[in-house]
This record gives sequence, structure tokens and C-alpha cells, in this order.
Amino acid sequence: QVQLVESGGGLVQAGGSLRLSCTASGRTFSTYAMGWFRQVPGKDREFVAAISSGGFSTNYADSVKGRFTISRDNAKNTVYLQMNSLKPEDTADYYCAARPGSRWYTNPYEYNYWGQGTQVTVSS
Repeated sequence: QVQLVESGGGLVQAGGSLRLSCTASGRTFSTYAMGWFRQVPGKDREFVAAISSGGFSTNYADSVKGRFTISRDNAKNTVYLQMNSLKPEDTADYYCAARPGSRWYTNPYEYNYWGQGTQVTVSS
């Protein structure tokens, strides 16, 4: 069992930056691929970024490519999402997710564990 806790959300003006963190419980964090997803009310959960268990492979949604960076520190059981040049359309609840194994996936149904979410609001 893995428990995930996100932090770092908040209100920011368009063009600003935020860094989200997701800290996992347990001693096997380095064996899990991690993903970040986001969701707005009335819409499906959307893939944002993912990273392999060792951190050597990443993937991004086209909408955030070049603006967001996913990274992880396995010694700290933490995955990060650095978000720069934020836009109002980035406003959403952001969730981190974990799945056993090295490979990342973009489909949220591939992930076994989820955090409670952190809200990001970008004002215009």
C-alpha cells in the first residue's frame, strides 16, 4: 500500500510559477512509476506528466510541454511538478498517482494509488 500526499497548490497570476510536490509513504517508492493528472469539475481526469521509476524517462501532455517539468527524488520519496508560464486553462485540481513497475502510462486507469489532490488556480 502506498499513500500519496500532494502539496504546493495555490492561486497564481497568469505567467507565474508553482511547484507541486507529492510525497509517498513506504520504502519502495523507487519501484513505482509516477504520474501527475488534473481535473476540472464536469470533465474527465487529464494526463499531465509522468516519470519512470528511475527517473530516466518522462512524458508530457502536449498542452504543458515546454512549460512543466516532472522530476523525482527517490531518496526523499517525492515527485515534483514544476509549472512555469501558467495559463488560466491550467486551473484544476492536480493529483499524483503511482503504479508498480518502471514504465509510465498516460491512462489514469493504469495507476493504482492516488493522492487527495491539490488545487491550482491561475488568474488572468
